[in-house]
Amino acid sequence: MGGFDKLTTGKLSIVATPIGNLGDLTFRALWNMKEATVIYAEDTRVISKLLSHYGLRKSVFRLDAATEGKKALEIISRLENGEHVVVVSDAGTPGISDPGARLVSYVREHVPEATIEAIPGPSALTAALSIAGLVSDQFLFLGFLPHKKGRQTALKKIAASEYPVVLYESPHRILKLLAELGKFALQSRVTIARELTKLHEEVLVGAPDELAKTLEKKKAVRGEFVVIIEP
Repeated sequence: MGGFDKLTTGKLSIVATPIGNLGDLTFRALWNMKEATVIYAEDTRVISKLLSHYGLRKSVFRLDAATEGKKALEIISRLENGEHVVVVSDAGTPGISDPGARLVSYVREHVPEATIEAIPGPSALTAALSIAGLVSDQFLFLGFLPHKKGRQTALKKIAASEYPVVLYESPHRILKLLAELGKFALQSRVTIARELTKLHEEVLVGAPDELAKTLEKKKAVRGEFVVIIEP
């Protein structure tokens, strides 16, 4: 009977979705969303647009940073009932500066017999690195820096790093970040990539203060940013 239970335990698919261009959804990702019993998404409105674009109609529930722990119990119940659960974030790969990692850890601990599979695809991190011209096979990824507590320590760590450092930053804080880098890492070569895969994709390279002036002049502080700081 135990073997039968294991055979009927469900599957959790962690699916990467486009970071801007809807054409970047892989066939495997599309197939998994089509075949899934249910989809859990960081923002149901965002995933609904993607599903609509591909003509899919699915039950979608919210799973963001605030609800990840609570929804984990619900998802475990579904997996124990043999369901196929898909998890997506708003854009890119779940668990990479997005919800998903805590859920996967919880499922591995409480339903070890469940299948957990990665459906790889778009990631702003690798997309930016691929077009930055960074000649290095090593880098340090810090995701989003703390807004307040620990931020100064993180900036000092970046300035002292022997490896290139990659960050994510929001349009509301990009100019603040560049000003801080001008203080802590003035001599560093910085690459910023914004609106990746979208119509207005742009990559800018220079010193922190130069990039700040360029963005202010262009008034181009829109879109999510990937920032690469070279030592």
